Amino acid sequence: MKTLSAKAVPFVDIPAQHRPIKQELLLAVEQVIDHGQFILGPEVRTLETEWARIAGTSESVSVANGTMALLLTLKALGISEGDEVIAPANSFVASISCIALIGAKPVLVDVADDFNLDPERVRDAITPNTKAIIAVHLTGRPADMKTLGEIASEFGVHLIEDAAQAAGASSDGKPVGGFGIAGCFSLHPLKTAGGCGDGGIITTDNSALADRLRLLRNHGITQRQEDCQLFGFNARLDTIQAAMALVKLRHLKPSNETRREHADHYRKRLSHLVRIPEDRPKDHSVYHTFPVEASDRDELARFLDLLDIGSAVHYRIPLHLLVACRNLGYSQGDFPFAERQANRTISLPVHQELTADQIESVCDAIESFYSQ
Repeated sequence: MKTLSAKAVPFVDIPAQHRPIKQELLLAVEQVIDHGQFILGPEVRTLETEWARIAGTSESVSVANGTMALLLTLKALGISEGDEVIAPANSFVASISCIALIGAKPVLVDVADDFNLDPERVRDAITPNTKAIIAVHLTGRPADMKTLGEIASEFGVHLIEDAAQAAGASSDGKPVGGFGIAGCFSLHPLKTAGGCGDGGIITTDNSALADRLRLLRNHGITQRQEDCQLFGFNARLDTIQAAMALVKLRHLKPSNETRREHADHYRKRLSHLVRIPEDRPKDHSVYHTFPVEASDRDELARFLDLLDIGSAVHYRIPLHLLVACRNLGYSQGDFPFAERQANRTISLPVHQELTADQIESVCDAIESFYSQ
């Protein structure tokens, strides 16, 4: 085995991501300052056009952030108090807070080995009050949209994609964001298509839904207050954020390919030591994070930290055990797969700024840990 490198391996490196494109970003901001259309300016419309192209949909609506993308989608679909919305038990909290914030009830369902909704458990959770399923493409790996789509059609419920972590991913040649009634993306800087601040995108082929979303993001107004058609939110994407997101979007495909190369290297080096994410044959995952299931997870994290190698434990407490979810009535043991993943998963650095030597250092360190 190679001697461990002393080089630090950051879990994320946002400054390194921006250094080569800094002048492009500054020029984009300068152009917005020069034309002065800071709210719903031309860059917003251009970003929406480009995102619809990436998702393979006819419509795209930008909003203030990924959480608002989910919340406004539910609101636009008429989901409200007394309705139920199914979501996975192991996602980021926004995947279910959006349901509660419009007065509906989150119904949690356990996940499969790919960290995404288990379709058969979804089927069992549907009731007459179910109005929608939120399928999260967690860690940038597509959920089983074919099966979930069939279930949604069978029961006449909406299928919504939480694609916050999966911009650029696809399944069977079809991009995420175009499988359900709507796809919800995040422009948070840590995401695969991250911008330089908060932002969100909703993709859809339903023009009536898109029109309603445009109203909801802008106080229910088309042009001026006199046009107000309903009470909406102040949830627009700022033009400066759209301009910078457009710059970042040009680098999405090569960045995702680099992440996939890193994932393949981990797969070759570490599969005999830890449980490694695997793509289904027709999936194209983008690995927003690279979670491995490891025995002695916390000890491994401390060992990596001593070697100045970054790692992260995402969702150490699954959703159903959060204080905020106590009123949902769930208990320890209700979702064993989600709980197992919460107790055993550690995310390794996978971002596009990593060098080959840094990836080797991570692999060497994990081999060293398990050889002790």
